[in-house]
Amino acid sequence: MAYKGHRINPTRFEKSQIKIIVILLPLVIFMALPIIFIINHAFKPMEELFAFPPTFFVRNATLENFESLIKASRTSGIPLSRYVFNSLIVTLVTIFLSLLMTTCAAFALSKIRFKAKNTLMNINQTAIMFVATAVLIPRYLVISKTGMIDSYLAHILPLVAMPVALFLVKQFVDQVPDSLMEAAYMDGATDWQVYLKIIIPMIKPAIATASILVFQQVWTNMETSNYFVNDDSMKTLTFYMNTLANANNTVAGQGMAAAASLIMFIPNLVLFIILQKNVMNTMAHSGIK
Repeated sequence: MAYKGHRINPTRFEKSQIKIIVILLPLVIFMALPIIFIINHAFKPMEELFAFPPTFFVRNATLENFESLIKASRTSGIPLSRYVFNSLIVTLVTIFLSLLMTTCAAFALSKIRFKAKNTLMNINQTAIMFVATAVLIPRYLVISKTGMIDSYLAHILPLVAMPVALFLVKQFVDQVPDSLMEAAYMDGATDWQVYLKIIIPMIKPAIATASILVFQQVWTNMETSNYFVNDDSMKTLTFYMNTLANANNTVAGQGMAAAASLIMFIPNLVLFIILQKNVMNTMAHSGIK
């Protein structure tokens, strides 16, 4: 498509893009500053960590903070690999179950006619307003009464339902043409087949975005390890890193905290880089009606 000699979303560089780059470049640099600071802060030696005025960029990079973190982890009665294993299991299972529940619910709420559909959607919208702290006591009572304390289920089940992800995916499913589904039903397809072969392939960008949202919620979560798990061998890497840095509340502990922050941040950055194309497609399609 062209307008006054310019193509929309051109595949090659055009002079008309210069003004857009000039406008967006300062914003991109400003938004990248926190990431640059986290990376530089983790490699600062002690004298730079406590320098006044604070320095943004590291001058004499060192691995001392990471070495201190590794040495401190070796003194623990539980190996670091156990916490990594727990985090991987909890994160992968939660993402899978959350996406399965979210996509199935979005398909039902968007394309299947049944009673109380609007009521269920309103309940989901209401749930978005509640922060985790507001429902902490009911969650604990449910987990305690069902005997899930000190188990992987205590980590997984409270995080499976994510109202924000359901709202996002549901808006994307709304844009899937009903004619495609009607043609599939006429050919004898079941609801499950329509879900797998039509809905899922057409909402992959929304699924990628929901994956990032769920991952961030699960990977950085300390609530379950703090309140629902008493056995240290069942706690997650995030809880361990935070506890390790706080327990060593000394000068060296601040360097360990900086190194731990970078270690916990890297998976989020890598996942976003891998899925960024789909995330951008989600944002672009969200405004199309």
